[in-house]
Amino acid sequence: MSFAEAFNPLYSLSGLVVGMLVGLTGVGGGSLMTPLLVLLFGVHPATAVGTDLLYAAVTKSAGTAVHGFHGRVNWKITGTLAAGSVPAALLMLWALAGVDRRSLSVTNAITFSLGCLLFITALMLVFRNPLLKAARRWRGEREAVSARTIALMTVILGLVLGVLVTLTSVGAGALGVTVLLALYPHLDVREIVGSDIVHAVPLTLIGGLGYWMIGEIDWVMLLALLIGSIPGIVVGSLISPRVHERVIRMVLAATLVIVGCKLVA
Repeated sequence: MSFAEAFNPLYSLSGLVVGMLVGLTGVGGGSLMTPLLVLLFGVHPATAVGTDLLYAAVTKSAGTAVHGFHGRVNWKITGTLAAGSVPAALLMLWALAGVDRRSLSVTNAITFSLGCLLFITALMLVFRNPLLKAARRWRGEREAVSARTIALMTVILGLVLGVLVTLTSVGAGALGVTVLLALYPHLDVREIVGSDIVHAVPLTLIGGLGYWMIGEIDWVMLLALLIGSIPGIVVGSLISPRVHERVIRMVLAATLVIVGCKLVA
């Protein structure tokens, strides 16, 4: 099959819509793109995850450049996260390489995990502020937590993200940022977001290259997604100041819950 025959413009349209939503809400594309590929286009979950990981690595590289240029990256936090996430991602890839990814059990495990993470992402979208207030109040009622304990918890967070992102391509955005905000309440939100995005680039790149090595990347689909998503992110970022962001987040959260129900059913 030639490139022209394999190219599906609907992938580019989907990339445009997802890119705009990412630009508007800041929610990671994996929460939207992977379930869209699985449910709407019938892409196998492993191929959808692998392709989306490389898609995320490319799109978030632009975000890394912007945040790095403006000095909104805490490299210590990024490195501490990577100390847990990179080994976890490599171990997860090794495990996936040793199983039949087309088997019903593996397919169900990926889709079920993806559905559960969509529920968690929706909860983070709706209840992030109350959760953060509760976490900070809990921190305030206790003696000062040592820097070593915070660093250990950050490594553990990285380990969890490494497993979840490699298995489902979801988790580095809403989940990672929320936990980091609770661990480092004294830091500026923009610095936390920038550090999380920078950390996501090597994590998604390692994951995507790993899926490529085990034969789970659709390169034509990846190109089609990028053709739509890159201008979509730019447009979403430009119009976001003019849009009531909270309403969009609530609609997006409801959508993620519905999609999550379809995946776990």
